[in-house]
This record gives sequence, structure tokens and C-alpha cells, in this order.
Amino acid sequence: MSNRKILVSVIGGHKADADALKAAERTGEIIAEEKCVLVCGGLTGIMEAVCKGAKNKKGLTVGIIPGEDKRDANQYVDVAIATGMGFSRNTLVAGTADIVVALPGEYGTLSEIGFALNAKKPVYGFDTWDIKGVRKLKSYEELRDVLRKAKGD
Repeated sequence: MSNRKILVSVIGGHKADADALKAAERTGEIIAEEKCVLVCGGLTGIMEAVCKGAKNKKGLTVGIIPGEDKRDANQYVDVAIATGMGFSRNTLVAGTADIVVALPGEYGTLSEIGFALNAKKPVYGFDTWDIKGVRKLKSYEELRDVLRKAKGD
């Protein structure tokens, strides 16, 4: 087993329904339980819920935010990276990852999926865009297995 932390970028919309937020929170919990580092866009909706889940399990959260003020990050972000890049920051969210987990979202999420696939990053999804290259996850245990395999457990 390597000492290097696996970076898991979770992508999804800044607006989401209750089911998607619940799924995001559980996803964050699993990432933290598996001792991986959560990376996301750092704002609201899916991003805030996944960070909340990770913090519930004492995980480390990184938010790569589009603006120039770190204080714009949601309250569950440990490390806020203010890019001043607007939507262009999506390339960083996708490119930073060892693994990408896509949750429900709109075109910003779709762009991050595209950037990740173009960079040959493995992309897994729960109830997200149905496009070639995105491996659908059927359960949270399947996500846990993916993370463990990535860590060499």
C-alpha cells in the first residue's frame, strides 16, 4: 500500500434535489472513510454536500473555486484554492484527480467529465450524464471498492 493520498474529484451541480444532495453527502463520507482526499469546485449544491459528508468523517476537503476570494468556498472546505478563472477552473478540478466521481449536474459537470476523460482519468458516476467513458456505479460499496483498488488495498 502506498502512502500517497488518492485525490478524488467529485463533480456535480450547484443546484440539486434532496436525493442528489443525500447521495453527495454519502459519497463524501466514503471518500473520507477510505482516507482519500476530496477535491471539488468548493461552492454550493453537490459540492457543499460532498464536503459536508467528508467532514462528518474527518476527511480532508479541497475546493477549487472559480473566483478570487477564498471566503466564497463553502463552510466545509479545508483548503480553498481561489483561481480567478471562472468556469475554466473546471479543468483543474478534473485534472487534479486520480479518480473522478460524477453526480447530477448540468453543463459545468458535463465539461468536467469531458476534461477528465480527455486526460485519461477514470470517471465513475451516480445518476449523471450517460456518455461513453463514464462507468456507472450501482452502489456505494462499489465506490468503496474502486477507491480501495486505487489505493492498492
